[in-house]
Amino acid sequence: MDVFGSSGTRGVANEEITPTFALQVAATAGAVWDVDRVAIARDTRNTGPMLEHAATSGLQSVGTDVDRLGVLPTPGAQAYARRESVPVVMITASHNPPEYNGIKLIGPDGIELSVSELEAVEEAFLADGVESTSWDDVGQERRIDDAADRYVEGVLEAVDRGRIADADLTVAIDPGHGAAASTSPELFRRLGCRVLTINAQPDGRFPGRNPEPVERNLGDLGRLVATSDADVGIAHDGDGDRAIFFAEDGSYVEGDAALAALASAELSAGDTTVAAVNVSQRLVDVCNDTDAILELTPIGSTYITSRIQQLRAEGVSVPIAGEGNGGIYFPEYSLARDGAYIGARFLELVAERPASEVIAPFGGYHNVRRKLTYASDAERTAMLEAVERVAEESEASLNATDGVRLNYDDGWVLARPSGTEPVVRIYAESREERRAEALADRLYDAANEAHRSA
Repeated sequence: MDVFGSSGTRGVANEEITPTFALQVAATAGAVWDVDRVAIARDTRNTGPMLEHAATSGLQSVGTDVDRLGVLPTPGAQAYARRESVPVVMITASHNPPEYNGIKLIGPDGIELSVSELEAVEEAFLADGVESTSWDDVGQERRIDDAADRYVEGVLEAVDRGRIADADLTVAIDPGHGAAASTSPELFRRLGCRVLTINAQPDGRFPGRNPEPVERNLGDLGRLVATSDADVGIAHDGDGDRAIFFAEDGSYVEGDAALAALASAELSAGDTTVAAVNVSQRLVDVCNDTDAILELTPIGSTYITSRIQQLRAEGVSVPIAGEGNGGIYFPEYSLARDGAYIGARFLELVAERPASEVIAPFGGYHNVRRKLTYASDAERTAMLEAVERVAEESEASLNATDGVRLNYDDGWVLARPSGTEPVVRIYAESREERRAEALADRLYDAANEAHRSA
């Protein structure tokens, strides 16, 4: 897809993501959906109101009424879609820096559009455009003031409030100035927690930290947890669909470890979980220990949700799924990544024992990442062919879902071309650091040699 990736479309606002572009995408989506009403929401980015106005105009121009939800986490917009049975245009660039913005399309079932549905919108977008309606049939708009409140209520109803409240937890929350700044602090207070906050003022400049909730951006949260006697720290990305944690000693909890801990508590024999092809060995080990099945998809949230839907339609139990970046699904609750709900489910575990003990069984893994840049399609092809030759000579089990993943008894290695950059990325993981490095080096050296010779 040229316009939409697996998680919508993003770019620098007013350069790649312009008001004209937003208007055209929204008008096209409205025409393809062919419904009477569509909702629109946004995160806190400074360019959000501009793009929201443009997208609203695009929807109205094809005769669609618009429910304007204002600033709302993406899972809150998905909850509204599900409740009202209306599609949503979400203006967000998720974890990207403040100069970025983007558009995510959500169906009336509250689920991000599948690849085939996005392709239908893209095909119409790239064609001659859509026809505007007559002046007396343009859509109307209305403001919805309670979408955030109803979203919070929905999360509260879906978790074990008594278990969390009885534990008398102190929670430090870093919404990163994003959309969850208006919802997560209130939610965790209503769960009976003492709440401390940092970067909790909605601000589209993201002055306190970059919106991506990775360790290098979250030092202040770690220090707050360590110095305040908090039981756990929770960080979100710009649109609030991810949750990353800190243990009670202020140490960073790797997203893969949190996913494994939550999966260990959810999975039983015969269950299936779904993850992207770069899944950590932690989740592989959990599935082996619980006799659960692990299915891998190409990298991207749309692929994961589509596979979950297929499995559940076949009657397969999928209690948990997701990625190690903090985006975790609990399909029985919602087929949406919901940072607040993920955080509350983690608190259910912390209510029984300290966070450090919750994640202790899933530590001790070592990750290595490498990348090689190419300048032509010929170089890219040569590099990937070299990786495939190594795979053919290897005794490891091969997964070619997205690139080449080799699974060994003591670790794994993955080589795949980036979908957004002229780069081949190599990931490796093992409990032994030297083993992870050796796995990565083998593919890197083969690809690098081919790159030099191309």
